[in-house]
Amino acid sequence: MINKTLYAREMKNSVKLLFILAAVMALYIGIIIYMYEPEMMALLDSYVDAMPEMMAAVGMTAGATDLLGFMISYLYGFILLVFPMIFCILRADRLLARYTTSGAMSYLLAAPVSRQRIVTTQIAALINGTFLLILFATALEILVAEHFFPGDLDIPDLLAVNVGLLCLQLFIASLCFFFSAACSDSKLSLGLSASISTLAFILQMLANTSDKAADLKYATFFTLFDPTGLAAGDTSALLSSGALFLAAILCFILAGIVFCRKSLSI
Repeated sequence: MINKTLYAREMKNSVKLLFILAAVMALYIGIIIYMYEPEMMALLDSYVDAMPEMMAAVGMTAGATDLLGFMISYLYGFILLVFPMIFCILRADRLLARYTTSGAMSYLLAAPVSRQRIVTTQIAALINGTFLLILFATALEILVAEHFFPGDLDIPDLLAVNVGLLCLQLFIASLCFFFSAACSDSKLSLGLSASISTLAFILQMLANTSDKAADLKYATFFTLFDPTGLAAGDTSALLSSGALFLAAILCFILAGIVFCRKSLSI
């Protein structure tokens, strides 16, 4: 059960950040899909050939044979990973830790609302904000693809990829929310969330650059998101996304337990 007033307030507070990130994502999605034509594909592939390690670091590979493969190569290695991650980091901190640091948590706790209801409401706001961002990206991908290249996009496979992307972002959101619940200092919460998420992404980038660094993929949760495997219906890719989803649920539960039991000096 959630507090509707608090939920509405948090969703309203998410609008500005959602709008900014959605606008940036829309720009890149539109440009990349528009470039799915022989001349532009050849140009992008030439960049990959000229700077293989740099392009591989952000998941960009040459030789896509269909529209979804092209989108996976140029959108799912950086753009659709980083921008939703930014939302998760910033909003998770503001949902609990920022209230405690500013002293506003005392007003929430003074109301006839239990800690459990507060934390459940904040979790719902974070999950729904993340879901809306991924939903926006999915809808825009389909609309742009159907406008420029009608019939070329395999929509069911795209949905499978984006469900996996949502599982990844929900795990990141849950991890950041755990730090927000555990830390009474907003700077510490934000620092831990940003540092660990960024480090995981950097390790993934390094793992993509060369065979020598390939073992680093075992040190980052980004490895569990395999868009190519999801598009192909690969069982291991589906199980990895399921693992991310289950880990997200567990992390949210732990965050709720920690917040309900910790001593708050407010």
